[in-house]
Amino acid sequence: MPNGAPDPTINPAQPLRHLPRHLSRRQKAAIIVRLLLAEGAALALQDLPDSLQGELVHQMSTMRYVDRATLKAVIDEFVYEIEEIGLSFPGGLENTLSVLDGTISPATAARVRELSGVEIAHDPWITVSNTPIEQLLPLLESESAEVSAVLLSKLKTSVAADLLGKLPGQTARKIAFAVSLTSTIAPNVVARIGRSLAEQLSDRPAKAFDDDPSERVGSILNVSAATTREEVLDGLEQEDTVFASAVRKSIFTFANIPERLQPGDVPKVTKDVDQAVLVTALAAATGDLEPVANFILDAMSKRLAEGIREEMAERGAVKPADGDAAMNEVIAQIRLLETEGEITLITPDEDD
Repeated sequence: MPNGAPDPTINPAQPLRHLPRHLSRRQKAAIIVRLLLAEGAALALQDLPDSLQGELVHQMSTMRYVDRATLKAVIDEFVYEIEEIGLSFPGGLENTLSVLDGTISPATAARVRELSGVEIAHDPWITVSNTPIEQLLPLLESESAEVSAVLLSKLKTSVAADLLGKLPGQTARKIAFAVSLTSTIAPNVVARIGRSLAEQLSDRPAKAFDDDPSERVGSILNVSAATTREEVLDGLEQEDTVFASAVRKSIFTFANIPERLQPGDVPKVTKDVDQAVLVTALAAATGDLEPVANFILDAMSKRLAEGIREEMAERGAVKPADGDAAMNEVIAQIRLLETEGEITLITPDEDD
């Protein structure tokens, strides 16, 4: 009898009695799935290949009753096999890459896909749904209204609404109307559209860096000496004024604190900065930077501010290198709190 084929001696219309060893693996799988569903378990059967889903449906449709003894025997065999498995691998390239997501670089994943030459095996809509909005937007702009309507229909409502809001009004209206026509679209067509979109997304070259070049340059200049920062910015202005402008917007220096930091957030910043470092930074803030020192001190408690002013007076003149290093530590703490969501900086374009 072929492996997996049902036993011809079993009448599907009769209860299955004490025959676990004579049941096919498909029949046993159908029994386990039926039991789990009856117990309210949420099974992601849609992740199975279409052929297996079809076989499961067919097998379940031919079965009727299973007595308790047979059910217990099937469960015992199922549990035994699960317990005997020491380790399982996902199987297939895409499933393996999903398991390794976050542990290997995007460039490596892209290179493996390219060298393997295999197509995406899992549900392509999972790939599409997990794609950032900024990468989905070009697809909506380049695809027909009908394809875009299917794409929106397969996304979370909040994501679809965000995407629709970023499109020109006329384009958004066309796609919204096309959604009303998707009720009669065949499942195989939706699957083909998903594969096509997933392939387009996978064809995009992997990015070595997640952030924008202007942000990377800005981050470097943030902790550079003031003279170096200004020299580099002046040079960028001569080479590319647009890029230089973007870099300036991404820069956050000690001088930007009063215009970017909320006064109420100053105590959150200063409490985790070593007081000796803070005193050095504020004592070095002379001339054009004196308003920055006053802004920070005014946002502190009166008693703490008075104590720091006394230490600043005792500290005296600060070497430029020491002052820059101390100011950079304050800036680093501000950036850390922003990254962790503890504070929100005012963007340069916001009006007071």
